[in-house]
Amino acid sequence: MDCVWKECAFDELSVAELYAILTLRARVFVVEQKCLYLDTDGLDPGARHLWAERGGEVVAYVRILPAGSKYAEVAISRVITAAEVRRTGIGRELMKRGLAAAGDVPIRIGAQLYLEAFYESFGFRRASEPYDEDGIPHIEMTRAATSSGT
Repeated sequence: MDCVWKECAFDELSVAELYAILTLRARVFVVEQKCLYLDTDGLDPGARHLWAERGGEVVAYVRILPAGSKYAEVAISRVITAAEVRRTGIGRELMKRGLAAAGDVPIRIGAQLYLEAFYESFGFRRASEPYDEDGIPHIEMTRAATSSGT
């Protein structure tokens, strides 16, 4: 898939980039998944933002939160792909790039339960019992640092 990948801190985002990211998040999480919640949760300003654009449109996105902001560990959250690019491998590429951007540190995610095997393929392991978040079953998953000494 022919995409342009970008990564930056919140204060480096252009207004147009931020708008496109928030549009994709609303399109999938609020409209498609019918989750009525405040997506702008106050964590974006401290996050690194990683996304893919195709034809000038954001089609995949993830944010990396520093340790202590959401969980004790670094968090990867708001993992999202646009419906039109699902099953193309872009989600796998997004996670590979997100993990690289996070670094070799312990990571925790809140994953939709049906994606457990997907995240396990990246070394994540279940760390909680299933719980309901906005009407969708979720679990917390953790991934240890991969190198010794961290």
